Amino acid sequence: MKKVGLVMRKIQFAEAQGPRVFAERLRSIAKELGVEIVFISPERQVSGHDWIPGYEHEKGDLVNYDIVLDQIYAERIEHVIYTVSGFTFLKMFLKNSVLFPHSFPDPALTGYEMMKPFYSIVDKAVVQTDFLKRQLDTVFGVSDVDVIPIGFSEELAQRYYDPNGVVANRILWIGRDEENRRPDLVLEYARQNPDKEVYMVFGGIRYKESMKKYDIPHNVKLKFALSQAEVFELMNSAKVYWSCSKFDTFAMPLTEALAMGKIVVKPEHPCYDHISSRHAFAGNEQNWFELVNMAAALPQQTSTYNRDYAFGKFSSTVMKQGYEKFFDQWLSK
Repeated sequence: MKKVGLVMRKIQFAEAQGPRVFAERLRSIAKELGVEIVFISPERQVSGHDWIPGYEHEKGDLVNYDIVLDQIYAERIEHVIYTVSGFTFLKMFLKNSVLFPHSFPDPALTGYEMMKPFYSIVDKAVVQTDFLKRQLDTVFGVSDVDVIPIGFSEELAQRYYDPNGVVANRILWIGRDEENRRPDLVLEYARQNPDKEVYMVFGGIRYKESMKKYDIPHNVKLKFALSQAEVFELMNSAKVYWSCSKFDTFAMPLTEALAMGKIVVKPEHPCYDHISSRHAFAGNEQNWFELVNMAAALPQQTSTYNRDYAFGKFSSTVMKQGYEKFFDQWLSK
């Protein structure tokens, strides 16, 4: 069985959110395709807070190269997928290295200026959206780019889907306590709309501490580090799924929300253009509260249009088809 290294930061492997979910899903799909995904990560934990000066993740990546390379060489790995720009220099040691970005040098993201030099030496990438493919070509001149979505679990989307379980006034938000995710907006919405039940789900236990700095309204329920099954179960109960982030490379919870037939409210930034269906409404800080309330007031409890769209575009089957083609070409080199 051919080995492929998946290089991610230690904290990405540790938390129950996007990167870890992607890693598990890729490993499962690759196994079906005859490819063994080997998880590679630094032993040193640089910081859980990438916005603290001196602890930016890219700096930590650079001082972890010896540890990462030792693991790769020990496993006799020749092909590597790395998910963060700080490990771009792997291409100096392994010619078959490809970037799969969970972040991107966009001005909306913290540390984007530090990411840019790394992206200038990327020569091959796999991205989740056509928007990112265009950006890599336009901004950094990277033309060797495949587009493969992070597929949601069809099994979970079938098991937990029940329109009768929808709570009409329940709003769901999934994210991190980071400025670009705008948790402050969600809390303010809850204050202004005491008739709504607002669930905020965070991928890591560490956010239990950071959320203490906020005055949490009585109608907000906080959840931390839920399993995928727990996310889908809670997702089913919500009428509206709302994302108010400034920027995303993919926004996995949005695709899961579509798959669960949620009425979706999303940002109007073009990085969300792939979230496009009859009941997916784009807005901004000026009208989000009104859009969320309008979505909650729609007569139908779920959207079969959103659900069908998601299954056609973002399922694990679509992801498997994408990696089958990608591995066939890449691993033959």
